[in-house]
Amino acid sequence: MATDRNSFKHIVAAFALAVGFSTPCAAQSDRLDRLFDELKGADTQQAARLEGQIRSEWSKSGSPAMDLLLRRGEEALEAGEPQVAAEHLTALIDHAPDFAEAYHARASAHFALELYGPALDDLRQALVLNPRHFGALTGFAVILQELERPRQALEVYRRIEQISPNSPDLAPAIEQLEMQLDGSSI
Repeated sequence: MATDRNSFKHIVAAFALAVGFSTPCAAQSDRLDRLFDELKGADTQQAARLEGQIRSEWSKSGSPAMDLLLRRGEEALEAGEPQVAAEHLTALIDHAPDFAEAYHARASAHFALELYGPALDDLRQALVLNPRHFGALTGFAVILQELERPRQALEVYRRIEQISPNSPDLAPAIEQLEMQLDGSSI
Protein backbone atom coordinates (compact mmCIF):
# COMPACT_ATOMS: atom_id res chain seq x y z
CA MET A 1 0.00 0.00 0.00
CA ALA A 2 2.83 2.42 0.86
CA THR A 3 4.49 1.66 -2.47
CA ASP A 4 1.26 2.40 -4.34
CA ARG A 5 0.90 5.68 -2.48
CA ASN A 6 4.50 6.66 -3.35
CA SER A 7 3.93 5.73 -7.00
CA PHE A 8 0.76 7.80 -7.04
CA LYS A 9 2.62 10.76 -5.52
CA HIS A 10 5.28 10.49 -8.22
CA ILE A 11 2.62 10.39 -10.93
CA VAL A 12 0.83 13.42 -9.48
CA ALA A 13 4.13 15.30 -9.16
CA ALA A 14 5.05 14.45 -12.75
CA PHE A 15 1.63 15.56 -13.97
CA ALA A 16 1.87 18.82 -12.03
CA LEU A 17 5.29 19.51 -13.51
CA ALA A 18 4.06 18.69 -17.01
CA VAL A 19 1.06 20.99 -16.66
CA GLY A 20 3.21 23.69 -15.08
CA PHE A 21 5.69 23.59 -17.92
CA SER A 22 3.23 23.11 -20.76
CA THR A 23 0.74 25.80 -19.83
CA PRO A 24 3.10 28.76 -20.37
CA CYS A 25 4.28 27.25 -23.63
CA ALA A 26 0.72 26.77 -24.82
CA ALA A 27 -0.18 30.27 -23.69
CA GLN A 28 2.91 31.67 -25.44
CA SER A 29 2.05 29.69 -28.57
CA ASP A 30 -1.52 31.01 -28.58
CA ARG A 31 -0.27 34.57 -28.08
CA LEU A 32 2.24 34.16 -30.91
CA ASP A 33 -0.42 32.74 -33.22
CA ARG A 34 -2.62 35.79 -32.52
CA LEU A 35 0.29 38.17 -33.11
CA PHE A 36 1.15 36.46 -36.40
CA ASP A 37 -2.48 36.66 -37.52
CA GLU A 38 -2.48 40.39 -36.78
CA LEU A 39 0.86 40.78 -38.55
CA LYS A 40 -0.56 39.59 -41.86
CA GLY A 41 -3.02 42.50 -42.00
CA ALA A 42 -0.86 45.15 -40.34
CA ASP A 43 0.40 48.34 -41.98
CA THR A 44 4.12 49.15 -41.78
CA GLN A 45 3.92 50.94 -38.43
CA GLN A 46 1.77 48.22 -36.87
CA ALA A 47 4.04 45.54 -38.36
CA ALA A 48 7.08 47.05 -36.64
CA ARG A 49 5.24 47.06 -33.30
CA LEU A 50 3.94 43.50 -33.74
CA GLU A 51 7.35 42.20 -34.82
CA GLY A 52 8.78 43.73 -31.64
CA GLN A 53 6.17 41.96 -29.54
CA ILE A 54 6.90 38.67 -31.31
CA ARG A 55 10.66 39.09 -30.77
CA SER A 56 9.94 39.76 -27.11
CA GLU A 57 8.02 36.48 -26.86
CA TRP A 58 10.78 34.63 -28.69
CA SER A 59 13.38 35.90 -26.21
CA LYS A 60 11.67 34.12 -23.30
CA SER A 61 13.31 30.75 -22.77
CA GLY A 62 11.34 29.85 -19.68
CA SER A 63 14.47 29.96 -17.52
CA PRO A 64 15.82 33.11 -15.86
CA ALA A 65 19.38 31.76 -16.13
CA MET A 66 19.02 31.11 -19.86
CA ASP A 67 17.39 34.52 -20.40
CA LEU A 68 20.40 36.07 -18.64
CA LEU A 69 22.81 34.31 -21.01
CA LEU A 70 20.79 35.59 -23.97
CA ARG A 71 20.87 39.16 -22.60
CA ARG A 72 24.62 38.93 -21.99
CA GLY A 73 25.15 37.73 -25.55
CA GLU A 74 22.98 40.50 -26.97
CA GLU A 75 24.70 43.12 -24.81
CA ALA A 76 28.12 41.92 -25.97
CA LEU A 77 26.94 42.21 -29.58
CA GLU A 78 25.70 45.75 -28.97
CA ALA A 79 29.04 46.58 -27.32
CA GLY A 80 30.88 45.43 -30.45
CA GLU A 81 32.24 42.27 -28.86
CA PRO A 82 30.97 39.49 -31.14
CA GLN A 83 33.49 36.89 -29.86
CA VAL A 84 32.30 37.40 -26.27
CA ALA A 85 28.71 37.27 -27.52
CA ALA A 86 29.37 33.99 -29.34
CA GLU A 87 30.82 32.50 -26.14
CA HIS A 88 27.77 33.46 -24.05
CA LEU A 89 25.40 32.22 -26.74
CA THR A 90 27.28 28.94 -27.17
CA ALA A 91 26.91 28.35 -23.42
CA LEU A 92 23.21 29.13 -23.79
CA ILE A 93 22.81 26.66 -26.65
CA ASP A 94 24.68 24.00 -24.66
CA HIS A 95 22.11 24.36 -21.87
CA ALA A 96 19.01 25.09 -23.98
CA PRO A 97 19.47 23.38 -27.37
CA ASP A 98 15.80 23.86 -28.31
CA PHE A 99 15.81 27.64 -27.86
CA ALA A 100 15.61 29.08 -31.39
CA GLU A 101 16.44 32.63 -30.36
CA ALA A 102 19.82 31.47 -29.02
CA TYR A 103 20.78 30.20 -32.49
CA HIS A 104 19.52 33.38 -34.13
CA ALA A 105 21.55 35.56 -31.76
CA ARG A 106 24.68 33.45 -32.18
CA ALA A 107 24.25 33.67 -35.95
CA SER A 108 24.42 37.45 -35.56
CA ALA A 109 27.68 37.09 -33.61
CA HIS A 110 29.11 34.77 -36.26
CA PHE A 111 28.04 37.18 -39.00
CA ALA A 112 29.79 40.05 -37.20
CA LEU A 113 32.91 37.87 -37.10
CA GLU A 114 32.46 37.19 -40.84
CA LEU A 115 31.99 33.49 -40.14
CA TYR A 116 29.26 32.95 -42.71
CA GLY A 117 29.26 29.14 -42.59
CA PRO A 118 28.63 28.94 -38.83
CA ALA A 119 26.12 31.81 -39.13
CA LEU A 120 24.20 29.88 -41.81
CA ASP A 121 24.28 26.72 -39.68
CA ASP A 122 22.81 28.62 -36.73
CA LEU A 123 20.14 30.27 -38.88
CA ARG A 124 19.20 26.88 -40.30
CA GLN A 125 18.80 25.47 -36.77
CA ALA A 126 16.78 28.51 -35.66
CA LEU A 127 14.44 27.91 -38.61
CA VAL A 128 14.17 24.19 -37.86
CA LEU A 129 13.03 25.11 -34.36
CA ASN A 130 10.93 28.10 -35.44
CA PRO A 131 9.99 28.18 -39.15
CA ARG A 132 8.27 31.58 -38.75
CA HIS A 133 11.40 33.27 -37.41
CA PHE A 134 11.47 36.29 -39.73
CA GLY A 135 14.68 37.51 -38.09
CA ALA A 136 16.49 34.28 -38.99
CA LEU A 137 15.04 34.45 -42.50
CA THR A 138 16.25 38.05 -42.85
CA GLY A 139 19.71 37.03 -41.68
CA PHE A 140 19.71 34.21 -44.21
CA ALA A 141 18.73 36.60 -47.01
CA VAL A 142 21.43 39.11 -46.01
CA ILE A 143 24.10 36.41 -46.07
CA LEU A 144 22.88 35.23 -49.47
CA GLN A 145 23.27 38.80 -50.70
CA GLU A 146 26.79 38.95 -49.23
CA LEU A 147 27.58 35.73 -51.08
CA GLU A 148 26.25 37.33 -54.30
CA ARG A 149 23.25 35.03 -54.60
CA PRO A 150 20.51 37.59 -55.25
CA ARG A 151 17.98 35.16 -56.72
CA GLN A 152 18.05 32.96 -53.61
CA ALA A 153 17.98 36.05 -51.36
CA LEU A 154 14.87 37.26 -53.16
CA GLU A 155 13.21 33.87 -52.60
CA VAL A 156 13.89 34.17 -48.87
CA TYR A 157 12.51 37.73 -48.77
CA ARG A 158 9.39 36.44 -50.53
CA ARG A 159 9.04 33.89 -47.72
CA ILE A 160 9.26 36.72 -45.19
CA GLU A 161 6.60 38.55 -47.19
CA GLN A 162 4.22 35.63 -46.55
CA ILE A 163 4.79 35.97 -42.81
CA SER A 164 4.95 39.76 -42.45
CA PRO A 165 3.86 41.43 -45.71
CA ASN A 166 4.49 44.97 -44.44
CA SER A 167 7.70 44.43 -42.50
CA PRO A 168 9.40 47.86 -42.47
CA ASP A 169 12.59 46.98 -44.41
CA LEU A 170 11.11 44.31 -46.65
CA ALA A 171 9.82 46.31 -49.63
CA PRO A 172 13.11 48.17 -50.24
CA ALA A 173 15.09 44.91 -50.03
CA ILE A 174 12.80 43.18 -52.51
CA GLU A 175 12.80 46.19 -54.84
CA GLN A 176 16.60 46.39 -54.80
CA LEU A 177 16.98 42.68 -55.58
CA GLU A 178 14.36 42.79 -58.34
CA MET A 179 16.19 45.73 -59.97
CA GLN A 180 19.50 43.91 -59.61
CA LEU A 181 18.09 40.75 -61.17
CA ASP A 182 16.33 42.63 -63.98
CA GLY A 183 19.58 44.42 -64.77
CA SER A 184 21.59 41.22 -64.78
CA SER A 185 19.27 39.50 -67.22
CA ILE A 186 19.90 42.09 -69.97
